Amino acid sequence: MKLQLLSLLVGCSLLACTSQSEEKTVDSTTENATEMLTLLVGTYTGQGSDGIYSVQFDPSTGVLSKSQLLVETTSPSFLAYSQDKQKVYAVNETENGGVSSFAWDENKSKLKLVSRRASEGDYPCYVSINPSETLVSVANYGTGNVISYPIDKSGVIATAGDIQQHEGTGTNPDRQEGPHAHFAQYSKDGTQLYAIDLGIDQVIKYPVTGGKIGAGKTALYLEPGDGPRHLVFHPTKALVYVISELSSTVTTAQVNEDGTFETVAQISTLPEDIEGDSYCADIHISDDGRYLYASNRGHNSIAIFSVDEETGALARIANEPVQGDWPRNFCLTPDNKHILVANQKSDNITVFERDDATGMMHFTGNEIKISQPVCVIF
Repeated sequence: MKLQLLSLLVGCSLLACTSQSEEKTVDSTTENATEMLTLLVGTYTGQGSDGIYSVQFDPSTGVLSKSQLLVETTSPSFLAYSQDKQKVYAVNETENGGVSSFAWDENKSKLKLVSRRASEGDYPCYVSINPSETLVSVANYGTGNVISYPIDKSGVIATAGDIQQHEGTGTNPDRQEGPHAHFAQYSKDGTQLYAIDLGIDQVIKYPVTGGKIGAGKTALYLEPGDGPRHLVFHPTKALVYVISELSSTVTTAQVNEDGTFETVAQISTLPEDIEGDSYCADIHISDDGRYLYASNRGHNSIAIFSVDEETGALARIANEPVQGDWPRNFCLTPDNKHILVANQKSDNITVFERDDATGMMHFTGNEIKISQPVCVIF
């Protein structure tokens, strides 16, 4: 009897060990199958938002979850990551604006302030860092100037920088009464800083030498009243695409050897039968260079363009409703399988599946509520 009882106990112990081992294997496999991505969200503060937020994104389901305030800071309306994603740079879009740098804490659960400097202008709306991560540049919309500060390896912003002031007016008396810098981004090799000015319909290039910004030269004149806002380079061709807020167009331009641009074509981001006002905002191109996307505020859509594999010419193939109001900013996921849209006026971020073959977007039904989201980056 004792021998039978001992055999039964041993058998139960082995069964229990086997079950526990199988549970661990299943848990481990499940955990490895879903690697959550952290989305950073810049906002306008004062009406429900307090600063920069993080949201967890599940690429296997398209679900957004766990919205968390990372740091309190005033109207961080545009963000830029360092290459190692350990430091974050943000504008503070206010009168007498600022630029701030942050670093993750030990647990990577909060951002801590590293430094803050004046942007030397009003209402800064764009920030970028150069490829070698020695300069940070900010576009001040209100005063129409760009400032570039040296930065060190820890993200500390220097106390003095180079200021480039734009001059002139445009043809739209309400929006182009003076210069309005809206973009400042470095070329891939870091030798040029490109600034876009909505108020004077120009893209201006500044040479970068030895950590200093040189005298500017117009790289591209847009059509009068276009109101250019952002640009994106083709990943493999010597082409650039400039989105214009006021005319709701994308201009395709050839990139010359000296860094200037030459207009090739212009195309609308809107259907012909649109009623009411609409203003372009953001622009992105897929990593394979086959499809380009542009957001329309008012029409509340993402315009989808095919990109000709030989010439780089654009053809608009669809306008996808954003399931929200006022899509100021959007991003593609690192694998280009999803597009996330920040809808400023409806206080939501919406998730779309992206078809690699056709470029089309399909709403997943997933979204998350955050007050006035205006910038999203991975």
